[in-house]
Amino acid sequence: MKRYFRCGAALALVAATMLAAPILARTLDPDKPEDALEIMKRTQCGEADGVPAVYHWSGKVYSRVRGEPDRHLFNGEGMNIRQCVRIEDPKRGVGYRQVSREVMFYLDPETNEVLRTWENPWTDETVEVMQIANDPVNSRPNYPYAADGTPYKMPSLRRQGQWLFMPFEAPLFYHNVLAGDYQDYVGNKYHAMEIFDFAMLADEMLDTKNPTAYPTVSWVRISDWMPWMKMRGRQGQIVFNAMGAKLKKYDDLPKVIKDEIALNHPEYTAPPPGDDSRPNDTTWTVFKRMIDAERAAKAQEK
Repeated sequence: MKRYFRCGAALALVAATMLAAPILARTLDPDKPEDALEIMKRTQCGEADGVPAVYHWSGKVYSRVRGEPDRHLFNGEGMNIRQCVRIEDPKRGVGYRQVSREVMFYLDPETNEVLRTWENPWTDETVEVMQIANDPVNSRPNYPYAADGTPYKMPSLRRQGQWLFMPFEAPLFYHNVLAGDYQDYVGNKYHAMEIFDFAMLADEMLDTKNPTAYPTVSWVRISDWMPWMKMRGRQGQIVFNAMGAKLKKYDDLPKVIKDEIALNHPEYTAPPPGDDSRPNDTTWTVFKRMIDAERAAKAQEK
């Protein structure tokens, strides 16, 4: 009886040890759809499902008007806080969904203080500054295979020595919620280009002994004037240029961002819930809601 008990105890100990043992680390292969998706998830997300990740960026904002020199209008400090959740599909495999919210604050180019008002140098009108505060900014579900079986790929990913580089461009041309119902005929669609360039240490990204990676990122956006600038159809564009990185924790953000979030945007200390189903926000949708609310309030006062 003692012998059987000892054998049973030994087997139980082996089983427990196997269950407790960590999964062996391996090197991710970008040419495999499952690994390519994991590389993207490690770029975008936290250490595990439900663990927040924070991106920070800092830069400058310029005007671009035909016939005049570019002007340095603002400095900018921004952050995005997100989380990823596991999703499964019987045909497309195990993937993830990312949910996030983000802010960017326009700063005085000389004092670096958050601007509340701005004197428009083209109209000489003082306008209220509407900071970028988009909630949510969620992504579509991502899987290693598309519904038709097409494998997930990262064609822009390349390795150079110890570095991995991943640039991609997002040309944007879609219905502008501020511009009416006849945009196909008279223009005024939202037209912009966003450019993201990620750089990361190859060993940190590809070796799964690291729970995640911490890339740097550069961001450029070329777009129409911000609606709060009240440019009244003037020719020109606005150019954002910034660099940043994924941070280890929220507290690593610059003080100016944390102070402004605490003052006016307290919900931005955490990402949206993993099952968030709200439509995405943009500066234009947020601005439209603000103007519509102001007009409704004025109508009630009459």
